[in-house]
Amino acid sequence: MRTTLITGGADGIGWATAQMFAARGDRVVIADIKGDRALERAASLGADHLGLPCDVSDEHSVLGFFTALDARGLTAGALINNAGAGDTAKPSLEQDAAHMRRMLDINLTGTFLMAREAARRMTHGGAIVNLASIAALTALPGRNGYCAAKAGVVALTRNLGCEWADRGIRVNAVAPGYVQTDLVRTLEREGLLDADAIRRRSPIGRFIEPAEIAEVLWFLASPAASAITASVVPVDGGWTAFGAAG
Repeated sequence: MRTTLITGGADGIGWATAQMFAARGDRVVIADIKGDRALERAASLGADHLGLPCDVSDEHSVLGFFTALDARGLTAGALINNAGAGDTAKPSLEQDAAHMRRMLDINLTGTFLMAREAARRMTHGGAIVNLASIAALTALPGRNGYCAAKAGVVALTRNLGCEWADRGIRVNAVAPGYVQTDLVRTLEREGLLDADAIRRRSPIGRFIEPAEIAEVLWFLASPAASAITASVVPVDGGWTAFGAAG
């Protein structure tokens, strides 16, 4: 049974991914800053699965997470680097360094730390799939930290994918568009997100479902993608390709 690590696996895209990978035969380890939630989610998947606390932005926490796996004799065959934090648009002249550092620490440094520790243990090869974003490929004014971090994830993916290819470790990324998560639904209800404008702008006219992202993550982590590494796959309903006004 392959062991797959999923960061930020307790909710949203991560939870949809955990459910899919477990249903298809993987042992899933959910790593989440909300440790109790990770335990609860893993238990709902069945006895073979595990939930552990992990703050990906904290190197000591990441090392502790992998030490806990080592103690259980578990080695990842796949890592899904999903954990991340978004920001809200704010004029650039009002932004501070602390916010920029937080976005980079969680979204970029966290991705690197998890990939590094997983790769150290993938002595027989494996697959790492990072979550980038359309924010890495297009401009979202006012969201400098998030966009810069996700662009960094793209660069990191390409670097690691090329460096580790001869070790049999494939590293790829998925760049989701606007995904219909519980958070997005809440923002829409509270009037903090113009969902109709997003639907008009998207060529497919709707949000992406978390399970649609999970399907591509499954493919990239599977033997079917054995010749794919250092690649970034947009799953955005045509968002980044579309240049008209909407």
